[in-house]
Amino acid sequence: MFDYVIVGAGLSGSVVAERIANDLNKKVLIIEKRNHIAGNVFDHHNEHGILVHQYGPHIFHTKLKEVWDYISQFTEWNHYHHRVLGSIDGQHVPIPFNLKSLFTLLPQHTAQQLEQKLVTHFGYNVKVPILKLRETSDEQLKWLADYVYEKIFLHYTKKQWDMTPEELNRNVTGRVPVYISNDDRYFQDTYQGLPKNGYTRVVEAMLDHQNIKLMLNTDYKEVVTFNADTGSIMLFGQPFTGQFIYTGKIDELFNYKYGELPYRSLRFEHETIEQEKYQSAGTVNYPNEYDFTRITEFKHLTGQVHPYTSIVREYPQPYSKDIPGMDIPYYPIPQSQNQIVYKQYKQKAKQYNQVVLLGRLAEYTYYDMDACIAKALKVYEQVIRGE
Repeated sequence: MFDYVIVGAGLSGSVVAERIANDLNKKVLIIEKRNHIAGNVFDHHNEHGILVHQYGPHIFHTKLKEVWDYISQFTEWNHYHHRVLGSIDGQHVPIPFNLKSLFTLLPQHTAQQLEQKLVTHFGYNVKVPILKLRETSDEQLKWLADYVYEKIFLHYTKKQWDMTPEELNRNVTGRVPVYISNDDRYFQDTYQGLPKNGYTRVVEAMLDHQNIKLMLNTDYKEVVTFNADTGSIMLFGQPFTGQFIYTGKIDELFNYKYGELPYRSLRFEHETIEQEKYQSAGTVNYPNEYDFTRITEFKHLTGQVHPYTSIVREYPQPYSKDIPGMDIPYYPIPQSQNQIVYKQYKQKAKQYNQVVLLGRLAEYTYYDMDACIAKALKVYEQVIRGE
């Protein structure tokens, strides 16, 4: 009945399903636990008619023309450059911390001295990880590094991860650098924007093919039996010999054989406000105040014209697979001991040719949207189509 079974209708699963259906003309069954497609990029119009991102803001950005061209088959774009402000010492300054932030927060003479030293030491238009900046020997730059670390980075990281920056892998701390530039955009990628009609419509267009069947509100275990010891797969009680493309949690697939992999979760507090505008930028971060990390106002992102506006506050929280409201795994926790456990699962999965692991949860890796799509296209070409 089906040549391929895909677990998960997020970006990874949907890209692969689209390619299989259109390029190979094969039949695909997608099994999705939630009651909607598009995974964490799911968006919809709320009761007031405002387009909101259910699981927090998603701004598409990429340097990869092939990824931009691929997604552009399914949507027109609102060209948008995301700007983020941070609430620091009672003022809103650009994030990542850059030269504009420097001159907003510090006396002009001090800011000019620091600007000259930053450019001399590191160059212009350069992003410097905050932990690297803290290692400098120049006393004035060290003071700046400690100031930025304390005011912008430390408490935000503690809220987000429940850890200090030093406890995390450096690829995480590098995501929020000091940017020696006057460019106050959050991303500098060549291609940036949001789908004109939303992400859900993009995924709908991807899956709009007679070869693709979709089961929502379905735990894959209700229809698929995967024997983690032998690798045999049953679909609807019958042996399945096609490929099983899995985008869920890798530890769940193997019944937590080597233990649970830890995640961070989020709670989203949506609110519609009876005024046209709430804040001056798409997102405002609150590193040192409140329990939430940031507030996003969606109309900045979407360009929608509406007399009301809608915002979302994000509250980081622990993940627990058994507690409703805390059971969505958003972020793999980037620590070396967790990679050791993940590699045990990955090695186990390699024993079974039918199984293809793909996506943030199955690969226990944080992917931006463009990287997620690029990886899905690569896996399709090299693993699925290549066979």
